[in-house]
Amino acid sequence: MSVALAVLGANGRMGRAVVRLAHDAGMRVVCALGVGDEGRDVGELAGTGPLGAKITTDPAEIARSGAQVMIDFSAPHALVLAAAACAHAGVAIVSGTTGLDDAAREALDVAAARSAVLWEPNMSVGVHVLASLVEKALAALGPSFDVEIVEVHHRAKVDAPSGTAIRLGDVVKGARRANGEPRYVHGREGRPGARQPEEIGMHAVRGGDVVGDHTVHFFGDGERLELTHRASSRDLFAHGAVRAAQWIAGKPPGRYRLAEMLA
Repeated sequence: MSVALAVLGANGRMGRAVVRLAHDAGMRVVCALGVGDEGRDVGELAGTGPLGAKITTDPAEIARSGAQVMIDFSAPHALVLAAAACAHAGVAIVSGTTGLDDAAREALDVAAARSAVLWEPNMSVGVHVLASLVEKALAALGPSFDVEIVEVHHRAKVDAPSGTAIRLGDVVKGARRANGEPRYVHGREGRPGARQPEEIGMHAVRGGDVVGDHTVHFFGDGERLELTHRASSRDLFAHGAVRAAQWIAGKPPGRYRLAEMLA
């Protein structure tokens, strides 16, 4: 039987892509949450034709709709309310919302006691391969190489640095803790002094309609290595989220990672 799906942020750019790709994958979109477009059929907004799920702002509709999984590409404050509704109804959560605050993180932790929860700041398979390559490069190059992370996104992105850049930075931190406590340096200006070994440079660039580029630079003496992932379509992230929703449906409560699905 096909998976019954709720979509949070359903009338946004990512939400519409999720609805379209989930429909193409044979999933049933039974609940659509969003701000604006209330009462409109989400299928008409996504270009699939009517699906029978109308845009609503009421999280209680998640339980009433019979959804098995909720995919979320919204905002932290919206996720807090929807995660509570999912926990109450035992609905699994796949969230790609970035810039989570403490309340949103806690809401996912609480929901994981009663539902399966998968949160990733980037649903791209390629990004997870990039993280694995970064880990291998750190082990091979050693602590003498300086690491700087540069991310580039469209002008409308509201959080910086990106969740993916932070996730890549966490990989670096984990590999470098044996040599002292690493720390982020967010850009540089004035006279910050010579670069210190424990620094991880973090740089956010904004402009145009860039979907998302991430580059990890390794600077050594006389050589440098750059590992880059470039996203050219938002469908990339929606594909990953839909695949994750199919995978997590029916899983027991707890926290899950995209790496587990890929494994």
